[in-house]
Amino acid sequence: MSKLLIAAFGDSLTVGFQSPTREDPRYRETPYADFLMEKMGGKADFVVKGVSGELTEDMLRRYDKDVLSLNPDYVVILGGTNDLGWSVELSAIMSNLYYMYKTALDAGIIPVAVSVPSLRGYDPLIAPRVELNSMIKEAAKGLNIPFADYFTASCETPVQRLAIEYSNDGLHLSTKGYELLADVIYKDVFSKIIFREV
Repeated sequence: MSKLLIAAFGDSLTVGFQSPTREDPRYRETPYADFLMEKMGGKADFVVKGVSGELTEDMLRRYDKDVLSLNPDYVVILGGTNDLGWSVELSAIMSNLYYMYKTALDAGIIPVAVSVPSLRGYDPLIAPRVELNSMIKEAAKGLNIPFADYFTASCETPVQRLAIEYSNDGLHLSTKGYELLADVIYKDVFSKIIFREV
């Protein structure tokens, strides 16, 4: 089997941004794609196309250049966290994500829909995340595309806050958080694909 080409597309959670801490004051980037590439044991090459701070509307503007023009086998799409922070309507966020999923499919690229993580420190913003993730899951089901549920894997039940070990600042992920993101995407999506195609 030839190597897969996988594009990781999104915002700071795709970049792998980590907020500095007192224990580790350096700026760090630990993209989940690095951990995912290790898990796939040389069966895939990754290109990371993340831009910190972007809304899904911003992602759309560079989608053709950063994803479609590369013609990857898969594109992992993780977006919507910043939209929620700016109170963008859920229907608008979902419309942008759906467009990315559908356009990828039309181009012969398999999109992977990923649920946005929860957060810590501001509980009122958890409910919109739950609702958006439900919409993402339904869209993935309707389009028959893979779905990776990072929200459920990384939150504390029953409060649904982002578990403290997975974030340094309550919003961005820690190294452990990015490792878990890679674990979830591998388990929910790529482990099945590799085992089926080998």
